[in-house]
Amino acid sequence: MKQSLLNIVKKIQECDIMVIGDIVADVYLEGKISRISREAPVLILEHSEERVVPGGAANVVHNTAALRGKVLAVGVIGTDYAGQELTRILSDKDANTAGLIIDTSRPTITKTRIMAGGQATVRQQIVRIDKEKKEALSVQIEKDVKSYIAAHIADMHGVVLSDYGSHTVTSDILRYVIQTCREKDIPCIVDSRYNIMEYSGIAVVKQNESEAAAAVGYEIMDEVTLLSAGKTILENLDAKAVLISRGPDGMTLFEKTGIVTHIPVTNKSEVYDVTGAGDTVVATMILALAAGASYEDAARLSNFAAGIVVKKPGTATTTPEELRQAIGEHFE
Repeated sequence: MKQSLLNIVKKIQECDIMVIGDIVADVYLEGKISRISREAPVLILEHSEERVVPGGAANVVHNTAALRGKVLAVGVIGTDYAGQELTRILSDKDANTAGLIIDTSRPTITKTRIMAGGQATVRQQIVRIDKEKKEALSVQIEKDVKSYIAAHIADMHGVVLSDYGSHTVTSDILRYVIQTCREKDIPCIVDSRYNIMEYSGIAVVKQNESEAAAAVGYEIMDEVTLLSAGKTILENLDAKAVLISRGPDGMTLFEKTGIVTHIPVTNKSEVYDVTGAGDTVVATMILALAAGASYEDAARLSNFAAGIVVKKPGTATTTPEELRQAIGEHFE
């Protein structure tokens, strides 16, 4: 298995991947606690730093690029600083951002976290401010997104639908992508936070336990309910594989053949920060499948990738070099 996984790590760097979904800017405003305000019983922070980090589908793009896949980002951004900065960050990682359609009528989806800390205090988030337009895409913007997809999808080795519930992956777009990928035998994976049962015909599904539980309508409490949920999603969507990530309990892969594989975490004692780890799993999984890996090998490789990023603070990525090292150490 070790050599098989190492071979996949090498091959993924030759794969063209399209990531379609909700492009999110995670903004971190850093400050040091100065004093209590005279105007209201609130802290005054002295601003020290502002960072923009790719979130949502943009984080899948970022992870794919970090693994040296050739990635096309497809989504919608505004004319604001957040959209410009996301485009710059992703372009600097050699991602193709021509598919980021600018909509002058809506802001880039932005989640701003106000982070406070002092010399003798722990840095912590004190409030989050979300900015996004809740309405559906306009007919023209949806048409522009779909036109870009149609022009490039046939050249892809793999496609990701990253749906965070912010309207980018419309019913028309998801149906077109699923149908095209099936016709052209292109691996396609979906990670949908709220709407997974709409993705009938998709090849691969990635969910965490809580998302899978919401999809099937009952709590996942033990192996019996886990197996039931995985098989229900697999059958209802006519998928080839379903991967459910289970935090400290690893992952469980369900295949259409009936095979169920439990994959334990690779670094249980060192889990630090799971932020964005699901996006890492999706990026690694689609790259591996695009490189010709089996569903099990692709899932195992994505498990190694997740094990690396959870050791890093915040939304993080991993590299082929780190993957090779983690695989080598595991099989020593």
